[in-house]
Amino acid sequence: MFAVLKHELRLYFHSLTAYVFGAFLLAFIGIGAMLYNIQAAVSNFEFVLGFGSLVFVVIVPILTMRVIAEERKQKTDQLLYALPLTTTQVIIGKYLSLLVVYLIPLCIVSIYPLIFAQFGEVYLPTAYGGIFAFFMLGAALLAIGVFISSLTDNQGLAAGIGIAVILFNYYSVSLSEYFSATAFGSFISLCILAFIIAVIVRYLTKNYILAYWTGGVLIAILLVICMLDASIFEGFLPQIMTQLSLFERFYTFVNGVFDMTSIVYYCTIIVFFLFLSVQSLEKRRYN
Repeated sequence: MFAVLKHELRLYFHSLTAYVFGAFLLAFIGIGAMLYNIQAAVSNFEFVLGFGSLVFVVIVPILTMRVIAEERKQKTDQLLYALPLTTTQVIIGKYLSLLVVYLIPLCIVSIYPLIFAQFGEVYLPTAYGGIFAFFMLGAALLAIGVFISSLTDNQGLAAGIGIAVILFNYYSVSLSEYFSATAFGSFISLCILAFIIAVIVRYLTKNYILAYWTGGVLIAILLVICMLDASIFEGFLPQIMTQLSLFERFYTFVNGVFDMTSIVYYCTIIVFFLFLSVQSLEKRRYN
């Protein structure tokens, strides 16, 4: 695992990837600090982080698009399978390298509240609570990016899908207002979601029967719930979109509330998508 970590870090810092990532993140946070803390004279540094969270839409796909997609394109992923390492160790090593690249500019950002505290009243616990939540948000998005990269050997496609997924998650709360809040509308949307899950299962396992059973069971459960009490689905889809939004949970910290349930949610997202990445690699190994 540490061999993979060192190898990935060497690749990042011998190319422009790590430097472009850090430059974008620091530039965006710097612009936010200038607008909020300097021009508007707002002492809340967490507002700057709320403004800066939009940068993840661009920098996360740029950083993660090559993690596995490049290995598959150059056929060097076959070398990974020959190493005395498990697929889990390979994925964790690659993911930890991403976190290191992410942590370096974030450590620089963590100095900002101390600097601003010299010129005004900055509530440091809230500021650093926001920075910690900012780190967890980025870590969750990086895990999603790793999984997307494992699905294709085209870096451009991986980046495009990553941007679309993160952008959708960023605006999911606003978009939820345009989705039907009726029971029928929510039921149809959930059936479509069950179909998408079945397609993902089919891709990861190459097992048609398991995919059909997964989709069929999920839709059957939805039908049973609908027949028992259809009112359960009223407003269900907009509520789900709000609850699943990574950015909406981050804004709780921006508003000065340290929410442990959001931290648990971020950790769950990280573990879940790293697990899917491992399964994606395992599927390619056995193929």
